[in-house]
Formats: sequence, C-alpha cells, structure tokens
Amino acid sequence: MNTADMTAKMAAGKGFIAALDQSGGSTPKALAGYGIGEDAWSDEAGMYGLIHEMRSRIIRSAAFTGNKVIGAILFERTMDGSVDGVPTPAALIAKGVVPIIKIDKGLEDEDRGVQLMKPMPELDALLARSKALGVYGTKERSVINAANASGIADIVAQQFEVGRQVLAGGLMPMLEPEINIKSETRAECDAIMLEEILRNLDGMDTQVMLKLSLPVVPGTFDALTSHPKVLRVVALSGGYKRPEACAELAKNKGIIASFSRALLEDLRYQMSDAEFDAALAEAIDAIYTGSTVKIA
Repeated sequence: MNTADMTAKMAAGKGFIAALDQSGGSTPKALAGYGIGEDAWSDEAGMYGLIHEMRSRIIRSAAFTGNKVIGAILFERTMDGSVDGVPTPAALIAKGVVPIIKIDKGLEDEDRGVQLMKPMPELDALLARSKALGVYGTKERSVINAANASGIADIVAQQFEVGRQVLAGGLMPMLEPEINIKSETRAECDAIMLEEILRNLDGMDTQVMLKLSLPVVPGTFDALTSHPKVLRVVALSGGYKRPEACAELAKNKGIIASFSRALLEDLRYQMSDAEFDAALAEAIDAIYTGSTVKIA
C-alpha cells in the first residue's frame, strides 16, 4: 500500500482500527489481563519485551488481516521492533493493515477538569523516523473529565496544534480528546467538545482523523462524520466491556472502532495458538460488526 492506498482505506475501508499502543503505566495492566504477572520481568526492557511479543502474536495471527482490521495503532517501541524479523510497520502493511503511531508522552496533571498532553520536544524527529518506516498517521490523546468550557477549549486547541505539526511532517493526525465515560457531566462534555472541534475544523485546510469517546446520545457526532475536513471518526472503548462497547458503537452511524481493551480482553498467554486465534477472531468479528452494521 502506498500513501494514497492508505488514505483510501482510512476514508472508506470496511472494518476497524486495532489499538495496540499500551505504554508506560498501562503496560503492566495489559500484561496482567493477558495472564502475565509482574513477577515475570525484572526490568523495563523485560516488560516491554513481553508486551511486544503479545502484539507480535496478534499481528501474525491468521485472524488479523486487512479484511476486517483496516489499521493498527502502535507504541513507539513496537514500531521500532519487528515481527518474525520484519519491521512491525512493514509486517502490518503486508497484511493490508495501515500502521499508525502513538506520539503523545502522557498527560499533565488535571486543571479545570482536563488533562492536556505533556510537551513533545522530539516530535519532529519521531515523525520523520515514523514516516521513513512506512507509518501513515499518528494518534495523540488527552482527557476531558468535566464540562469546563475553557478547559475543553484548550484541550481541543492543543490537539489541533499538534495535528498541524503532524501534517507538516507528512503524516495524518488522529486527534483524541477523550471524554472520561465516568464523568458526571459527560453529555455536557460531548456538546462543548463538539462545538470546539467544529470551530477548529473551520480553520483547517487539510483533513484530520478524530478518535472520540462514544457519545451519551447516539448521533451526537453526525456533524463530524459528514464533515469535509474529517477523513474518519473512530471510537475508543473507554473502559466498556466488548459487548457494551460494540452495542454503543452500532448506534452511531459513520463511526468505526479503535478498541484496545475491548479487543484484547479474552486473549491469554497460556492459550494454544489455535485457541488464541479463535478468541481473537471472535473479538474481531464482534468489533467489525459494531463498526459496519448500524442500528436505526
């Protein structure tokens, strides 16, 4: 796939994006869910080696193909690694899956109900290295916990600022102003964020992608899925178990999944390859259906 092929797949491909980008503090939790306890490694390198092998097992699985998984988001170490001797982005492309890189470096402390992204002083270098490896786009996450208008405005403005830097580096940005699904003011957050995104899109000359929490009211983000400056809107599972995440996803036309925990929740290190492939295929089928078969 060349860049034009990847853009076409992101714009209209039937399927969803797998989020294989757990990093830092979320890695031990991801490994625990996979059946590997913290006594299995003695240092950070060992921990990241185990999570890379988990991701490699997913990528090499016969269930994981571009027929239903149109893209995959990678942690930087995963991007720099390999699957059976092939650089990870190239291994994905060979299966028809578009590679995307997580670029944020974590979150600032909460202020005005939101958590901005930490500074990324080495972003230009990372973008250049990613592009050279065949990566198509980026993903950058910040978090909205409460309906504070000025805080949400700053979150969205920062996302678009980083997005413009990514575009200048030749990659497609996936902006992720996540709304905490446990927020007591979640519906108000949806409305304020939508207004801010639409306002910022008006100032863009180029398309971006959006990764959003599923809204309280289905259809809330219809204005984004049909917006000419938006290549694709994808949804995170946000802590929902897979059945609930897929059910909520199916209520929102034009939005496909970009699930992490909901994709991985039934996979275990101890499974045989046949059991692993069957469990992964079941998860992929469910998320694919939620992404492509919408209810009225």
